[in-house]
Amino acid sequence: MDPNGLASRIGNAMSSLATDSRSLDQLKRAARDDPRQATKKVATQFEALFMQMVLKSMRDATPRSGLLDSQSEDLYRGMLDQQIAQQVAAKGTGLSDLIARQLSRNLPTPVAAGAAPAGPASAGPAAAPPPQVGAAPADPSQPGASVAGTASTAAQREFMQRHWADAVRAQNLTGVPASFILGQAALESGWGQREIRAADGTPSYNLFGIKAAAGWQGRTAQVTTTEFEGGVPHKTVQSFRAYDSYAAAFQDWALTIGRNQRYSAATLPGSGEVGFAAGMQQAGYSTDPAYAEKLARIIRTAAAIGGTG
Repeated sequence: MDPNGLASRIGNAMSSLATDSRSLDQLKRAARDDPRQATKKVATQFEALFMQMVLKSMRDATPRSGLLDSQSEDLYRGMLDQQIAQQVAAKGTGLSDLIARQLSRNLPTPVAAGAAPAGPASAGPAAAPPPQVGAAPADPSQPGASVAGTASTAAQREFMQRHWADAVRAQNLTGVPASFILGQAALESGWGQREIRAADGTPSYNLFGIKAAAGWQGRTAQVTTTEFEGGVPHKTVQSFRAYDSYAAAFQDWALTIGRNQRYSAATLPGSGEVGFAAGMQQAGYSTDPAYAEKLARIIRTAAAIGGTG
């Protein structure tokens, strides 16, 4: 679907929903610049309109004495109802969320939403404790370098710079070099270009493809991923952890890897990118049979970019 055409239709719909010219202009700009964000605002206007209709129906059903009834009185009542409806809709009753989800179904899926062609792939046997982690490229026929290479060198450098401080903190917790950690985050998220998102587009900040096992108490995101069984890929829906920030994602990765003996071989000092990558695959971080090779290759790319300290 053409996003511009959808933005135009949203803009037309808003002309009858916005309550003043300023809010109408704001909604039109949002529809033009970010149709997905505009759906939330339009949904709020729909909710306000619905609440205004409810209030009007309640007033119409209330008997009047006729002594003070007039056109001006009706006008004041309508203005009051409109104000009350806007206030209720701003706080939310849940109706706007349902409307926004319905409207979002007609929007094109963003690249970062984890759907094809850049949907995250799953890792690790689903039944194997502890929590499963890791996401392989969505298309198993593509080498890891090609998947990560979908981002430009400038985007790769921006990714490294953006997450370098968090990677250093994870390095201090695990002993794993920050460049190794960033290399794995780059492989799992396509250098940040295909991050896992919830169905409504909410970011999960999960750069490492860590699954939400039974003990996970936080938010989750359901995503179609690629699992390998006997070297054969197949699609499946998995539940992934969702965080409040990238910093929380790096910290959770560090705690998951650092506290789990199954990853001890990967975290051995001086093992190099090849040893780290092989250790992660042997520990079951990913079910992709070529995961170690892809991870080592992207770690070398991350190290070559450098200049992040």
